[in-house]
This record gives sequence, C-alpha cells and structure tokens, in this order.
Amino acid sequence: MAASFDRGGSYGRGRLCLASRDRSAVATIVAALERWGFEASLSTRALDGDAASIVVEVGGGLAEHLRFFHLVDPCATDRRSIEGRRVETSARLRVVAVEPLGVDLPMYDITTGTGDFIADGVVSHNCFARPTHDYLGLGVGIDFDTKIVVKINAVERLRAELKGSRWAGDPIAMGTNTDPYQRCEGKYHLTQGIVRVLGEAANPFSILTKSTLILRDLPLLVAAAERTDVHVNFSIGTLDEATWRATEPGTPRPRQRIEAVRRINEAGIPCGVLVAPIIPGMSDGRAQLEEVAAACTDAGATSVTAISLHLRPVVREHWMAWLRERRPDLVSMYEERYARSRLAKAEQELASKVVHQAYLGAHHARGP
Repeated sequence: MAASFDRGGSYGRGRLCLASRDRSAVATIVAALERWGFEASLSTRALDGDAASIVVEVGGGLAEHLRFFHLVDPCATDRRSIEGRRVETSARLRVVAVEPLGVDLPMYDITTGTGDFIADGVVSHNCFARPTHDYLGLGVGIDFDTKIVVKINAVERLRAELKGSRWAGDPIAMGTNTDPYQRCEGKYHLTQGIVRVLGEAANPFSILTKSTLILRDLPLLVAAAERTDVHVNFSIGTLDEATWRATEPGTPRPRQRIEAVRRINEAGIPCGVLVAPIIPGMSDGRAQLEEVAAACTDAGATSVTAISLHLRPVVREHWMAWLRERRPDLVSMYEERYARSRLAKAEQELASKVVHQAYLGAHHARGP
C-alpha cells in the first residue's frame, strides 16, 4: 500500500487517491482498504495514450486520511501533509469541569506522529512509551525492553522545519511521549543535535527526562538559555531503592537524578521535578512522598508536582501481569482502586497535597 501511494498516489484538497493502470493492482488496493475498514470508490482518469488509470479514492475525510497515513506510512512525505487543515470531530463535545491544579505549569500545543492533536479545542493525547510501542505494532513487554525506533534524520528534519516560512517559533516540548535521553542517545546524539539546533535558532524548548545523560549537554543548554527560554523537568517518583530497582530498571538512581537537578539549576537552567509515577502500595506513603519532595526542594527544584500512576489500556494489562508475578499481595488492591485508568480524584488530590505541602515546608526551611 505504501508503494502504491508512492508510485501513483496523491493527496490534496481533501482527497486521498491511489491510481494504477493495472486492474489486479487496483483489486489488491481495494481489498486491503476494505479489510482495514476504509471506504473506497472507483473512477477513471485519462492518461497520455490509449490507457486510462483507475483511481481509488479513500473516503471518510481527514480523520480517515490520517489513519491511512499512520497505518501505511508511505515515503512520499511531500504528498501527505495536512498542514493548515482543521482536525474536526462530529462528537458532541462539552466542557465537563474546570478545576484548579494548585500549581502553575506551562502548557503547550503538542503535535506528534503518535496521534496527538488539537480538535475543537480538545487535546487528544496518545502519550507515553508503552502505548506508542503498541501503536507501532510492537509488544509492550519484551519488545519495549529490546526494540526501539530511532529517527536518525531527526536533526536534519528539525533544521528544515525551523527554516520553513510557516514555522512561528512556538515552544517545543521534548519528552512528552518518551524520554529523549534514552540509552541509545549515547550512540546517536540526536537529542544533543536537536538542542544545538534549537539554541542556534533561538527557539524556546523544554525537556522532560529521568536520565542524567542530560548533563552531557549542559553547556549546550546554557548556551541556548542565553538566547531563548529553556526549561527542564526531571521525573523522580521515589527515593526508595527497592522500588526504583523493581519498577525502573536501567535508569539512573534517584539520588543521581536529584544531583542532576541541583547541577542544572546551579547552571541557571530552571529545573523542576515531577514526582511520577506515584505507585500505590510501593511509593505512596506519606513519609516517602515527603522525603522525595524535600530532597528535590533542597536541590533547588523550581517546582515539585505529584502525578499518580496512570494505567491506561495496554499498560494496565502489562502492569497487572507484572504484579501477579512480583507483588501478588497488591493485585486485589489494584483491581479495586483502578476500576478505571486512574485513581479516584480524592486519592490523587491527597498525594498532590502531601507533596505540595512538603515542597512548601522545605522551601520555607531553606530560606531566601
């Protein structure tokens, strides 16, 4: 299907078409589209000479066209752009509630290749690493631990996008889907190149990570901060070594991350902390939360925000299987408290309150 689009496909003015003179090829295209649940219609288009091309048009509007491009991923990127088009929905959307978070945070319009978009003012966010592996057709267990997709041309593509006339210099948030400082960054240096390009372009950006590898790029971050707004946040869910070993294998120790927070802030780069994820039964004790909040504050964290474990589909199944093997004593508690993807609102608020009060207390103790 990708080759069919690359060879004879087109996309423009809301029409997605694939064309071929070969009737058997057209039959294969139509069968594939029907199998994947796409609407397809046929027409003919006159070509030079006697032959005519059979055109297969994919219906369903922009939402279905996006699904086609994400599913098939043709190489002809110049013919699959949706820039400037509105993503609309027929759903009857309404505001359910507007509630204070109790903390001031920067907000960004995040648009990525994993299905994040703004539609009718509503953020649809397909985030975090394991669901993305599932989205890419990879497993969320062994595949997540052993396979990674590397966009080796990311630096070149970024440089080209920043030079484009449509780019308005909006803030770019890195780490919103998966950590930009994974271990393979030590080999590919892609995040390092991205930080350099953004600094040269004076384009504001932020980074969310749990890796101390970011310290390698501290001189670049400082240089970029002299030209634009640069912010960093570390994910530090706990200081408990046993919980860290069990739930975050292969990541830097929590105390090493605390020291990284200190060094980044001392270098003049605002660096906050997300106490995330807070894991019920393992890292949600009051003393545990107060300990990590105080340590982050002592390291100069500009903010400390609590985020409880979120068990969205796919992740939930993987986590529950892990619990049954490693912590069977917690299974029934999780089945009760995670009837949905998130903890009850009151439980989340309690954890946030404990962390916030510990942050304020530690901040007051430090003095001006």
